[in-house]
Amino acid sequence: MTGASEPSRAGVRAAWAELLRLPALFTVPGDALAGAAALTRRPDHRTLLAIGSSCCLYEAGMVLNDWADRAEDAADRPHRPLPSGRVSPAAAFTAACAFTAAGLALAAMAGRPALTLAAPLAATVWSYDLALKHTPAGPFAMAAARGLDLLLGAAATGGRARPALPSAALLATHTLAVTTLSRQETREGTPTAALGALATTGVLTWLVQRRRTSAPPPNRRSPDEQVHGHRGRPEPGAAHRSPAPLTAVLAATYAGTTARSYLHASLNPSPPLTQQAVGAGIRGTIPLQATLIARSGGTAATATALLTAALTPVARRLARRVSIT
Repeated sequence: MTGASEPSRAGVRAAWAELLRLPALFTVPGDALAGAAALTRRPDHRTLLAIGSSCCLYEAGMVLNDWADRAEDAADRPHRPLPSGRVSPAAAFTAACAFTAAGLALAAMAGRPALTLAAPLAATVWSYDLALKHTPAGPFAMAAARGLDLLLGAAATGGRARPALPSAALLATHTLAVTTLSRQETREGTPTAALGALATTGVLTWLVQRRRTSAPPPNRRSPDEQVHGHRGRPEPGAAHRSPAPLTAVLAATYAGTTARSYLHASLNPSPPLTQQAVGAGIRGTIPLQATLIARSGGTAATATALLTAALTPVARRLARRVSIT
């Protein structure tokens, strides 16, 4: 009996790991960290709460996605946890509700500004999975969710999100391209989506290096920790200097993580190559986040960017055991 129960427990754990897309979860912490960096703030306990909230809401979306697609997956991907019977639909829906509640609770603990962003983020996640996924608005909803997630980190850490809007827009653009490409994972598609994702990578690689805020010297730091010159105005040229070497390296890493797979999928838009390209695009989110963090400048940003970038090989290694898409 004991010998029979152990494989059963292992099978249940494997099914839930697949349902939760655990390798993709490593793409989440960088959202909040990039949001904090956009305010030139050091991550603190509220940033950690934002990361916890983001992880919960992300997993709610993963589970709800498969719950909503269980009939379609029964035909196209019968090996998945729900159509294969390894996880029941009731258990999956209950988990999605529990993850959503936990995500909102953690955001509330981080403060009202964080909850103000977490609530529309949760609504976007549920709207995408239950109504928008198969409509033209689907990729835009997914992009909005990723952008809101970054803004959640900014709101939790610094109580405001407006300075993080440019970073959120860049991250949302990457997500829009990947989500558009993912729509042809299960069928023979056209090269258009992969070429669009490839072009998007090129543009984003240039943009993330084009603007950087330098770390302010100790005697020039304002209460909101921005760089200021005379009369409280931004220091001239602080936002337009050449990118630091780390920013350039991380931007190149982002391009290298995604571009080759996008090119292969554009030359042969078959489901296997498209799935590989989508997986590369999801993993590419991590070095993009690290680049957004590094370009804010400062020792703390450098350490945080390197820590974020270190999640990339971990996600790649885990993706060999559990599908990321």
